[in-house]
Amino acid sequence: MPVKEQSISILNLVKNNLKSCILGKDFEIDLLLTALLASGHVLIEDVPGTGKTQLIKAMAKSMSGDYRRIQCNPDILPSDITGVSVFHPHEERFVFRPGPVITNILLTDEINRATTKTQSALLEVMEERSVTADGFTYDLPHPFMLCATQNPIDFEGTYMLPEAQLDRFMMKIAMGYPDAKTEKAILHSHHLGQPVDDLQPVTSMEEIASMQREVRDVHISDALTDYLLDIVRRTREHEAVLLGASPRASLAFMMAVKAYAYVQSRDYVLPDDIKTLAPFILGHRVLLKPEFRLDSVKTNQVLQQILRQINVPVSAGV
Repeated sequence: MPVKEQSISILNLVKNNLKSCILGKDFEIDLLLTALLASGHVLIEDVPGTGKTQLIKAMAKSMSGDYRRIQCNPDILPSDITGVSVFHPHEERFVFRPGPVITNILLTDEINRATTKTQSALLEVMEERSVTADGFTYDLPHPFMLCATQNPIDFEGTYMLPEAQLDRFMMKIAMGYPDAKTEKAILHSHHLGQPVDDLQPVTSMEEIASMQREVRDVHISDALTDYLLDIVRRTREHEAVLLGASPRASLAFMMAVKAYAYVQSRDYVLPDDIKTLAPFILGHRVLLKPEFRLDSVKTNQVLQQILRQINVPVSAGV
């Protein structure tokens, strides 16, 4: 079924909102919207000042839903994120006070500054989309998306994300520095203040949920499904790989390529969609052997080698 004209129109409005604030990052914007429509979570890793927080804030402001931000640090406790039960003297009972995680879009800024105990509080949130406190389970609003940022060059006061948590992020994105022309345009656009502060919602969470359901109907042929699985399975067999991509990665990969096709206004997946997204879906899930890391071999180099080795299906069965 072709992508609805109304959905295309809404997506274009959201894209234009983001592009008005985050200049020169059209592809990264598409990746973020892909994760949103695939019901996934995103980890954005890059040096300070490249627009990580502004991108997520702009996306949240483009939608009339709830948005919360957590600034991570070593002192933050799990209950500061999930919520806590407090005793209500008048009612003589404990009442659950939800934390910032009870929202539609949650930004955890500098997630690697939180301790591993606090990071583990997000595991249930990311996978089960619920919070358990004092034996009671509270469902999160729908849609829900966790967007985390981290600085790759800080070492003091930081804690590496465990593999189990990395595997729960659908994508890992890097913003990168803008080129000279774009950076000059950024200076002009910020002359009178932050453009993101003037953004108005152009869609609702109900419309986003509807598009998430439509993404599931995007067609991916058996040939492309096999191609996608071949890529994932090769990560487990490559000589340089210590830990390959999990079955959760396969599921995330399939949903992501469907959503990416949808963001491109298509109701079918192309081989290029799979090749384009492979580094962002699998890069943070593949762990190389120490001897290869010592030889300065990068994960993306291994993934590109795998992509070159696998024949692209000639007929996608569209």
